[in-house]
Amino acid sequence: MAARDREEILTRYRRLREISTRLHSEALRFIPRSVLLEQARRLGLTAGKMLVADSLDELTLAFDLCLYTAAPGRSRGIDRYARSAGVAPGSDEDLMLKAMGQARFSVFRVEGPHETAGLLVRDLMREEGLWLVDENLERTAPVGLTLAMRVSRPETFAMTCGVMVPTNAVLIDEVLEEVQGRVRGELGAIANDRRFATAIYRIAVMSGIMEQIGFASPG
Repeated sequence: MAARDREEILTRYRRLREISTRLHSEALRFIPRSVLLEQARRLGLTAGKMLVADSLDELTLAFDLCLYTAAPGRSRGIDRYARSAGVAPGSDEDLMLKAMGQARFSVFRVEGPHETAGLLVRDLMREEGLWLVDENLERTAPVGLTLAMRVSRPETFAMTCGVMVPTNAVLIDEVLEEVQGRVRGELGAIANDRRFATAIYRIAVMSGIMEQIGFASPG
């Protein structure tokens, strides 16, 4: 795919992005209200049994945790949806759904533009490079920007799963100090733990970081 021209890559990306958006919307129907409230409460987005998020952007953080994380012994929302989605084997929907099921969360630094389309980013928790295609990020993300986000890899390139949180060294140090006492292992193992994403999201809500983020459709 790296040998394809820019328009071919972006056409493929847009197709997969449309599918990803649709699958995410459908998967949210498999999230019980009690689970959504539980995750929102961890982020400080509830008052009693009511959601009190200041914006839909903040709610996307709770949705992400509902779909992609679960306590030990419980199933993830994305896995429950995948078992009942009934997508055709070998289809683009099947490809995208499998990639979503294997999506990983980490802190990424923008290294620069990819030679054809998208960005080169570095997974700072696993010390790995990644080719990320995202039209909005390509237009707006400066070199050196660090973002906590979940990414899937349906093709040679990776794609975001819809949530991005700007980070810095102070925020990450605060998160690591909080979770390292409860999560054992190297940084990569910590990134895989649901409590890492939860801690970052909670700090993002409490500090107003999400006000720096705007989500938009390509174009």
